[in-house]
Amino acid sequence: MTDNQHRQNNCGPLEGIKVVEYGVFHAGPGGTAILGDLGADIIKIETGFGDPERYWTRIASLDMSVSNGESIMHEVSNRNKKGIYLDIKTKTGKKIFHRLVQDADVFLTNLRKSTKKKLGIDYESLKKINPEIIHANVSGFGPDGPMDNLGAFDPLGQAISGMMFTSGTSEPALLHLGILDQATAISISHAIITALYVKERKGMGQEVHTSLFSSALWLQHPNMMLSNVLNVDPCVRSVRHEHSPLRNRFLCKDGNWVIGTHHPEEKYWADFCRLTGREKIFEDDRYTDSSGRPVPGKKILEVFDEVFLTKTRDEWIRIFLQHGLMFCPVKHISEVKNDPQAKANQYVVPFDHPMLGNIDIPGYPAHFSECRTGTRGPAPGMGEHTDEILDRFGYSREEIMRFKEEGAIR
Repeated sequence: MTDNQHRQNNCGPLEGIKVVEYGVFHAGPGGTAILGDLGADIIKIETGFGDPERYWTRIASLDMSVSNGESIMHEVSNRNKKGIYLDIKTKTGKKIFHRLVQDADVFLTNLRKSTKKKLGIDYESLKKINPEIIHANVSGFGPDGPMDNLGAFDPLGQAISGMMFTSGTSEPALLHLGILDQATAISISHAIITALYVKERKGMGQEVHTSLFSSALWLQHPNMMLSNVLNVDPCVRSVRHEHSPLRNRFLCKDGNWVIGTHHPEEKYWADFCRLTGREKIFEDDRYTDSSGRPVPGKKILEVFDEVFLTKTRDEWIRIFLQHGLMFCPVKHISEVKNDPQAKANQYVVPFDHPMLGNIDIPGYPAHFSECRTGTRGPAPGMGEHTDEILDRFGYSREEIMRFKEEGAIR
């Protein structure tokens, strides 16, 4: 393989795609960060005090600040990007903004509908600047309807979509932290990549839109079908004795947990009883039905609860893994960075961050045999690359200094 072929094979799948973002928090900017994982060139525009996510350092007792006093969430949402400070409300700032958009394949924003129109960053305005632009939008509740201009955060999307009743508890429970925001970031990146494919085939740009609400419903596609077609409540109660031992969690000797899920249960029940030393349970019709499946109940769980306390989590996992039973350790998120399966598949990878040092970060979730993916750079400081970006677009040093004096850039 030649050096040129090697470079080609190691390029990002979206290398050469140019994206301009004017967004805040995670649901929108997280989508462009994903495009950056795939090799796209991202320019993030900030103005005023910048993206509020920079300063979102606390939720209840959870401290999310890093060494520079900003939030780790800003790093999550804005990896791989170049940052420009640009006041598009000024005449000069608007001209520079249009120059950036003219050169872009994609523009993304998650500002409200009324704000987009007021700033002139809506699709109708920007397609006059670049008819082939892919104009990507993220909102709380969608582009139409009575809530089309209402702002929203992750918990509101979880609430309106029914997600808060999927945890198995009787009261609504919030899935922490940013689960729906990340799902929305994934769905907008999916929409953008699809629109890029259409643009390549048919030469046309278009507006794409996703929301917290739509992403939450899409994430719950099975639940929606159960509810809408079969008219059943898909919220299965998380009460251990209502589930069979083959679909349950168990506390182990070392204070850690394991969980198993097996279908069809009759295929695994005898082996499970044998490996736990409780063969007689399989032979007892109080605990095994006529189909060879376990019968849920408090008594049978008490038997296996006692068994699982005789070995550590890792000991049980080794036994089950060796014999093909589908059990996994229940891990705290802090344990995952050292998980051998995560490391073997590069689901967690090392990253040398210029401020945070050597850290472990999530790897890109899909493997490409001929392309490289993943985080290529940290989130930018506010306006960190302003001069570099303007220089790239052909502005002279004198012009850049004048723009700074005018307050259009910093």
